[in-house]
Order: sequence, then C-alpha cells, then structure tokens
Amino acid sequence: MKKKLLGITLSASVAAAMLAGCGEVNVNVNAPGLNEALSQVEEPAGNASDETTDLEAANNVSALIDAIYVQEWTEDTEEKCKAAKEAWDALTDEQKELVEGEFADPDYFGRDTGDASLDDPLNQDEIGENEILVVSFGTSFNESRAEDIGGIEKAIATANPDWSVRRAFTSQIIMNHVLARDNEKIDNMKQALDRAVDNGVKNLVVQPTHLMHGAEYNEMVDALNEYVSGFESIKVAEPLLGEVGKDASEINEDKKAVAGLVAAKAAEVAGYDDIEAAAQDNAAIVLMGHGTSHNAKVTYDQMQTQMEDLGYKNVFIGTVEGEPEDTACDVVIGKVADAGYKKVILRPLMVVAGDHANNDMAGDEDDSWKSMFEASGSFDSVECQIEGLGRIEGIQELYVSHTQAAFDSESLTADAAEDADDKDTADKTTSENEAEDAEASSEASVTASLEDGTYEAVFTTDSSMFHVNEALNDMGDLTVKDGKMTIHVSLAGDGIYNIFPGTAEDAAKDGAKLLEPTEDEITYDDGTKETVNGFDIPVPSLDEPFKLAIIGKKGVWYDHEVSVSLPEEE
Repeated sequence: MKKKLLGITLSASVAAAMLAGCGEVNVNVNAPGLNEALSQVEEPAGNASDETTDLEAANNVSALIDAIYVQEWTEDTEEKCKAAKEAWDALTDEQKELVEGEFADPDYFGRDTGDASLDDPLNQDEIGENEILVVSFGTSFNESRAEDIGGIEKAIATANPDWSVRRAFTSQIIMNHVLARDNEKIDNMKQALDRAVDNGVKNLVVQPTHLMHGAEYNEMVDALNEYVSGFESIKVAEPLLGEVGKDASEINEDKKAVAGLVAAKAAEVAGYDDIEAAAQDNAAIVLMGHGTSHNAKVTYDQMQTQMEDLGYKNVFIGTVEGEPEDTACDVVIGKVADAGYKKVILRPLMVVAGDHANNDMAGDEDDSWKSMFEASGSFDSVECQIEGLGRIEGIQELYVSHTQAAFDSESLTADAAEDADDKDTADKTTSENEAEDAEASSEASVTASLEDGTYEAVFTTDSSMFHVNEALNDMGDLTVKDGKMTIHVSLAGDGIYNIFPGTAEDAAKDGAKLLEPTEDEITYDDGTKETVNGFDIPVPSLDEPFKLAIIGKKGVWYDHEVSVSLPEEE
C-alpha cells in the first residue's frame, strides 16, 4: 500500500514539473529529493496513471458514500443511494480497498452482516384502522435487524392479530445504508406516519424499542406531536426499562425483569447453569450499554444497583460513551480486576447487536472493549457474545406487555362529541349558561384558596401526545388575577396550532374564540435549545378536570380532558 501511495506522489511531482514550462517538457531528474524517492521504489505497483485512475475511482465512491451518510431524507436520496452502490460494484477488488472518506470505508458495502432478504421492513400499505408502529433507532447489520428488531415486531404482531404492525427507524444514516447496500427501504418516522394517515388509520399505538426515556425517545415523541390531529387516537407505550426514576436507588419492575433475563442469557450462552455457577468459575459478565449525556443516564446506575440487589455480584454495567462516568471501560476494567475475576464475558446491553457490539465491543482495534480488557493483563480470557436484547424471548414478552398497557391505559378513540338532541339555539344557550356558572364557581374557588399572584402548578392531560414539554416536569405558570386563573404551558413541539377552552364541537363553530400560540424557547439538560408552542389557558377550577379541544396541521379538532393542581407560589 505504501508503494502505491508513493507512486501517486511521484506522478504528481512529475506532472508539476511538466506544467512548469510553457509547452515544453523539462523534467529535472536531479531535483532535490526526487532521486532519493526513486531509490526507495523497489517494485513499482504499475503505471502511475493507472494508480491515479484507481484512486480517483475509489475517491468517487467515497464521496458518494459520504453524501448519503446524512440524517436527512431528501427527494433525491434514493437516486444517490443507487448511484453509490453502482459505482461501488464497478470497482475492482483492489480499488475497493482504497475507498476511504469522512465516513466511507470498504466495509460500508463490503462487510457481510447477514442475509437482508430474511428481514421484513414492514412498510406495506392496506393497514386498516388500527396500527401498532414499532419505532427503533435501527441497525445496518442484517442478521441483528431480523433477529433482534424483527423478533420484537413478530412477538407484538402475534399477540395482537387484529392490529397491523409496521416499522419506523429514526436513524436516516442507517436507513440510507440499508437502502444503498441491500435495496431494502425502511420508513423513517415521517414516512411511516404519512403512510398511516394515507391508509386511513384511526387508532395508532406506538411501541418504541428504545431502552429508556432518553434523547431518542423524546425526539420520537416530538415527531409524533406533529401528527397529533391526524388520528383519532395516538398512544405511546413505555420503552423497555420504563420510567427513569430520580436516582440510582429507584428501580422499577421492568429493570428488575430485564436484569434477570439478560444476566441469565449471558450465563446460558457462556455454558453455565446460572449466574452463581459463572461466579464460582471466577467469571464476570460485563454488559455494555450505549451511555448518554441525557439525565436518563441514571438508568445505567439503576441497572447496576438492580444486579447487586439480585445478588449478581459478578455482573457489571458499562457504557460506550462512558456516561455516567463510573461506566467507562477503564473504570469497569478496574472494578472487575479488583473483584478478583479472571474470566470476562462481554455482552451488549442494547436491543440490537449492531455496530457498537461488533466494533466497539468485539472489534480487533486497540480501542475496542475486548482489546482493552486483554491489554490490561488482568484476565485469563475475554469472550464476546454478539446478541442483542431483542432476541431474548422474555424481553419480547416485556415489549408485548408494554404495548398491552398502552391499550389498557385509556380509550383508543377520541372523546366522542356531545349529542346534539336539542336545537342549536338551545345548545348555545345551555353552553353559555354552563360557562357562566363555571366562571362564577371558579372565581369563588380562587378567591377562597389563592391570592392574586404567580404560581407554579402541575398541568395534567389525558394524552401522551398533548402535554407539557418534558424539560418542565409537567409544570406551568399559573397566574391568578382579579379572581380568575390562567396557566401558561409550553408544549413538546409546535404541532398543536390552536386550543379551544371547551369541546371540539364548539371549537368548530363559526365565531369560536381560539387560543393563539406563543413561541417559547426551551433549554434541555444537555444545553440544547428548541422553540415550541405555548398557550395561555383559562382555568375554571383547581383539581377538577375540564375540557380542551386542540387542532394541528391536519385541521381536525380533538377533545381532551385536563386538570391543574398543586399550585406553589413562585
């Protein structure tokens, strides 16, 4: 390889010398350094122009790969993916080895990750009125996509035969990779949701395969908020490990179940009867998660606490990103060595065994976990298990139970509009009278309980799609003035255009006074900022549910029930 690169350097030097004269070739073979360079070439790899052509062809493919290694779908993405693969296929084996760009390398198209035809992208139409959309970050490793993600999807489909199960990935980089290499098209969130709307889906249940309520989960919910008015009902199920909890000691049943399942599977694959048998054989099991700077990172410490509570002293939790800090590879190596274990079993604490499992954990590079554990000199053996959580039957059952919980949590249809049995004039009179009564009641309640001023209060809704921005912990600013209450809430995105204090039926009438949005800037824990829609909502009374109607880009009004409680003076 060095000789080939040297040949290219020489040809460039000669070309520069030729261009120095105007129409006359005048190469100075005694130019400083040239004879020395020539003396180092023992066996020329071929004609210099041929080598230049090889590199140009490889660089062209590198540029085409880098162009589709982006987190955005555009109208010409399919065309670019096709062009990249055709250019790759036209290369010789030697040229393919020269492919190297910002993101490109020979493995992009050349690595064997399994048979793509065994995976079902679940992007079919003819969905029906009820859909379960399984949302994953995604993986370009074909076997893992079929076994881990596909295993979860099939389990959910089997448990819900009356519902259509479809797929969406959130990583466009991965979707482009699979499309270019295997010609398999997987829907991103927008494509999947547009497909559902176009197919007339009324009831949508979204089951994320994410591990926790982290940044990716929040991005998914933000995307769904754009479609809040496109369905009669959208329900979002819990991620695998459920609610985050405030600190390392706060553990839920989901974390306990996952801890037991993955530890047992690791011991089984390693040939042990159980975790205790592995410990007696001086073997430690190290589970490598991704890690995150999001406040959900406490989840990894909670999983470590759970392992200890289960008596699994030989199970250690680490993360690729080293966040939280006590999960960094070097720290975990120290923990395992200090505990005296001589055998190490590495396994991903991830839904899929994709790039992180194959490269960051089990790769041959010096910075892989396998290599770093071996380089420490503290262990007699280091083994890797390339299996994602998604192929464990018990994990699949947990996802099924989360989907079922979303069904059972509340009605899958939007609140029905009130029957109009009386004449319109009578309805209007009744509505006005009720509003006046409610206002009077509200004024009396406020006067008795809260003085004029500004408070923080909890704003609760009946929908996972219509709620206060997650950065604000369900809190809004409650203002009390002259016996009337108004709460300002910043929402999760800008998908809700207007709010009406009342029912959807009344909101759709001519002359209805709609609440207009404000532009609120939200700062998240990681320092990122986002502009979302906020609303000043009149509050008839505290601790009592009241009706609000919302409308988004689909132009349909939907009824919701909300309440305001626990005011605390700012």
